[in-house]
Amino acid sequence: MTTTPQNPINSGFTAASTTSHVIRGVDLVGKVAIVTGGYSGLGLETVRTFLSAGARVIVPARDVARAKKALKGLSAAEVEEMDLLDPASIDAFGKRFLISGLPLDIMVNSAGIMAVPERTQDAWGHELHFATNHLGHFRLTARLWPALKRTEGARVVSVSSMGHRFSPVVFDDINFENRPYSPWAGYGQSKTANILFAVELDARGKADGVRAFSMHPGGIPGTGLEKNVPVAELVAAGVIDEHGIPQIDPAKDIKSVPMGAATQVWCATSLQLAGMGGVFCVDSDIAPLLDVNPENFSVAESQSGKRSNGVAPYAVDRKAAARLWEISEQLTGVRFFD
Repeated sequence: MTTTPQNPINSGFTAASTTSHVIRGVDLVGKVAIVTGGYSGLGLETVRTFLSAGARVIVPARDVARAKKALKGLSAAEVEEMDLLDPASIDAFGKRFLISGLPLDIMVNSAGIMAVPERTQDAWGHELHFATNHLGHFRLTARLWPALKRTEGARVVSVSSMGHRFSPVVFDDINFENRPYSPWAGYGQSKTANILFAVELDARGKADGVRAFSMHPGGIPGTGLEKNVPVAELVAAGVIDEHGIPQIDPAKDIKSVPMGAATQVWCATSLQLAGMGGVFCVDSDIAPLLDVNPENFSVAESQSGKRSNGVAPYAVDRKAAARLWEISEQLTGVRFFD
């Protein structure tokens, strides 16, 4: 199982807690953070929160001009060019960061895509959800590993989702070559991969003081992540009304951006997690473990809170995590600990 028990620790926070609640009393002066996807949605709110606590924050972005425009009100944020679907771009970003000699205290892998309607592959034949949400971040974290390792108490946070319940990682057919493609199965597989990555990274990195976490932010209307989801599905799930107005209700797991980003900020900074790692978190606490793996998980359950807050056993399974790590090294040609 996991390094730390997959049990709530009664953090005192709730589904309605925001980034301002979880960052209260946290001093990040002198700390360096990298946030992928840091110029929109949850990532942007995470950048804002880290800066408010005194951190130096670097935002890798494929479209630098767009990122700088989005971060215009946060002039201290630093934007660097990087494309998660381009290994050479990731390698170049990692090399530049390592040459700078900076420590890396916090890494939040927040960028992602969801529910791409048609089966799509990257230039190397990898299914697009898996390539973007997992392999790109696997490679990036590997390239930044020396900086994480030399920083006492570094943390890596993988932004996953309750959508991991749509699918385990189907190791025999990750790219949907021999099974029907489903937008939610593709997304779910990649979100399970995010959790398994945190499990294995924590197990391998804890001896060097690097701890890893994964988390579910909640259903967050208006971030752009839902652009591929039919409006009718969002209405049926209660995320928006028939006029397209967000229906914020944290009790149903439909959250504002500050509520949604709270858990990743908590995972990255909270002293309550000192000495812990390898766990999946929700509502700024460690999530419970489901008794059994889910079957026939629906979009409505994923986005309307009609479910428990538990993580699927297959997503925190140590054998699956080790297998994913090995496959990820093979697919990327990158090894962390050489």
